[in-house]
Amino acid sequence: MKRLILVSSIVLLTAAMTFAAGVGEAATAEYEWRPNRPINLIVPWGAGGSTDRSARATAAIVEDQLGVSVVVVNQGGASGSLGTRAAMDAPRDGYTWTAGAVKDLGVYKVMGLLDTTLDDWHLYLNVAMPNVISVNVDSPYQTLDDLMEAFERRPNQVTVATAGINSAGHTAMELLAKYTGIRYRHVTYDGGAPAVTATVGGEAEVVPQLSVEQVDMIRAGRLRPLAVLTSEPLEIEGVAEPIPPITNWVPDFEAAPVYFGLFVPAGVPQEVVNTLDKIWREHVITSDSLRQWARENAAFFDPAYGSTAVEKSFPMVQIDAWLKHDAGDTVMSPDEVGIPRP
Repeated sequence: MKRLILVSSIVLLTAAMTFAAGVGEAATAEYEWRPNRPINLIVPWGAGGSTDRSARATAAIVEDQLGVSVVVVNQGGASGSLGTRAAMDAPRDGYTWTAGAVKDLGVYKVMGLLDTTLDDWHLYLNVAMPNVISVNVDSPYQTLDDLMEAFERRPNQVTVATAGINSAGHTAMELLAKYTGIRYRHVTYDGGAPAVTATVGGEAEVVPQLSVEQVDMIRAGRLRPLAVLTSEPLEIEGVAEPIPPITNWVPDFEAAPVYFGLFVPAGVPQEVVNTLDKIWREHVITSDSLRQWARENAAFFDPAYGSTAVEKSFPMVQIDAWLKHDAGDTVMSPDEVGIPRP
């Protein structure tokens, strides 16, 4: 009986391995590129932030199609440029990618952080995310009017937590300052998730990070959202009231969507590009799982690749680059690298 059980177990294990191999072969059979080892996806920000969470949700779709693992490695630092550099310096064989917000990738060169432009990358977008200005639920600021009054009454004293210079949260605050003239005290953290945690814990008074990074704490009643930096209200699944748009207070406020995605260095074999293009066209753009992830995380489902991806994401690159340039935070004019003033 023991021998029979052992033989049966071996047969079942062999069948499972054969089935798994068959699934992998079937997954890659329709693609030009058939990777034979795991792919490294360098997330240049901390775990739990907007880049990390959206990248992992998208990597699962790619894994299913290619039949190999996409291993996410968090390598933060220098506003995302360290991890991005690591992807640039890796062999151009298609096995090392990075991820993030396109607007970060697009301004590294003008900021003097990294010698790269969007032309150096193949962009594969997944979602767009708006910034939300929130405060601790125990904060005295009940509305954006209350907060704006505090900024005016206490210039350079109201603490604002972001993921650092060049982060979406910092860009959001600089945009708000541009339109309103407020001055604030900037407190930086290693990522969007730590900035949110700091505000929940009372270390900072305000967090203007992306919706994906705040949604769990908003839903749990630990953060009070005051405004979303869009022209339309933001509805969050499980939250009764939509977040009012910034244009209720600043009618002429203009911001573009912050697009996120996976980025593959130019110079990889064409078969890699053709394969990822096909995966995006046939599986990511039509993905119910990614659409549901976006809905649950207060993001906008809007995948794209190729020239369409550049067209969708470039407006925020322009806004961010010139905002930083006008503030004196760049080492060159954006138009020197092909970024015209919006």
